[in-house]
Amino acid sequence: MKLYNTKTRQVEEFKPEKEGVVTMYACGPTVYDYTHIGHMRKYIGDDILRRTLSYIGYEVRHVMNITDVGHLTNDSDEGDDKFENKAKLEGKSVWDIATLYTDYFHESMTAANVLPPNVAEAKATDHISQMIDMVEKLLAKGHAYETASAIYFDTSTFPQYGSLSGQSLSEKELGAREDVVVDEDKKNPADFVLWFKRVGRFSNHTMHWPSPWGEGFPGWHIECSAMSMHYLGETIDIHTGGIDHIPVHHENEIAQSVCTTGHEFVKYWVHHAFLNVDGEKMSKSKNNFYTISDIEGHNINPLAMRVFALQTSYRKPINFTWDVLSSAQTQLKKLQMFASKKELGGKIIEKYNTDFVEALSDDLNTAKALAIVWEMVHSNEIRADKYITLLEFDKVLGLKLSEVPEFKITKEVKILLEKMSLAREQKDYGTSDKIREELEKLGYKVEQTSLGINLSPIL
Repeated sequence: MKLYNTKTRQVEEFKPEKEGVVTMYACGPTVYDYTHIGHMRKYIGDDILRRTLSYIGYEVRHVMNITDVGHLTNDSDEGDDKFENKAKLEGKSVWDIATLYTDYFHESMTAANVLPPNVAEAKATDHISQMIDMVEKLLAKGHAYETASAIYFDTSTFPQYGSLSGQSLSEKELGAREDVVVDEDKKNPADFVLWFKRVGRFSNHTMHWPSPWGEGFPGWHIECSAMSMHYLGETIDIHTGGIDHIPVHHENEIAQSVCTTGHEFVKYWVHHAFLNVDGEKMSKSKNNFYTISDIEGHNINPLAMRVFALQTSYRKPINFTWDVLSSAQTQLKKLQMFASKKELGGKIIEKYNTDFVEALSDDLNTAKALAIVWEMVHSNEIRADKYITLLEFDKVLGLKLSEVPEFKITKEVKILLEKMSLAREQKDYGTSDKIREELEKLGYKVEQTSLGINLSPIL
């Protein structure tokens, strides 16, 4: 297995810390708004990675966080609280906001058949004590300092700061916006908050907990470090996220984690590229902000999002259009059609399985893997063998092909088809249309071809 490692900027052979076992931490959602198709692309990518690792024989220990506190509108700590803003806008409590959008995230992931974490789905608000413990260690080791309004990580104590993004600390400080720094006691522009005190602009903050520094709440960055190490240990094999997390969030995670433990934090950093809509960045102001509800509203199976995502490398930007998603749905339906004609007793076709694994093992080359799937389906191999091989591939594809209803033409349906054929011969199209409607109610799609009437299941 080879993966592109953001840390080294090259494709590397994957070797986990413990033989046969992979620890994988995925940056999860900040649940202050609806999960959109850009998020879905990232989580489908994580899911393909996890399924691939399992397929080639690893035991994968997967943790994902739910950020339900501490995420500000500006990654550099000068913004407003996203949850407080949304609660005011919708006239709800911050707790209700977190619950509402966590539920929607779960619905979206279920619709796209994304496997839930098998170790923990860690809510930030359930792990405050672990965060406080980590902040105390950083203070004790001289890597953090206290001001009247917050506890900060001192980036000057970590010379490697910026190594993930390739920016030096001096470059980052030059890029920092000094004019918007709220805390005048902050030592360095790149320093980031570990713990916000419930004072000043946050004196009325709804979410707060007792700490050695008074009532307050955690900074966003400390959450992932504390929770990943709590469940997976001080060094984890794979940490995933979007490319937007590289310059700030993940740099900060590395700094605070390494300074807490003295050990390497993450062996392989896996980052997903953005999804654009009609060639533009997705935003509500442009009216191109789409969710799972919009997909279903277009009568498209959410699983088509998986086919859509599989067609492009996770490291390349992908452009969403409804036409492209409709094309992905057509591919999905063809695979479902193949799987609906179940044939038992087959055996896995090793040649195609080897090619499939090789493609996925090459930094998750899903486009090539999908091409191998179609090559196998269209091959002259025994159909029962192709059927069982497709179901084996679906352990990675995640298209739920084993759950497709079996396609059978009953005696009742055969009689209706004969009546329909006779009606068409007699040009009695009214009767023919009524029989078509009856067949559709029974779950059959009817198509008139040059060879006669073709019947297929409505999927």
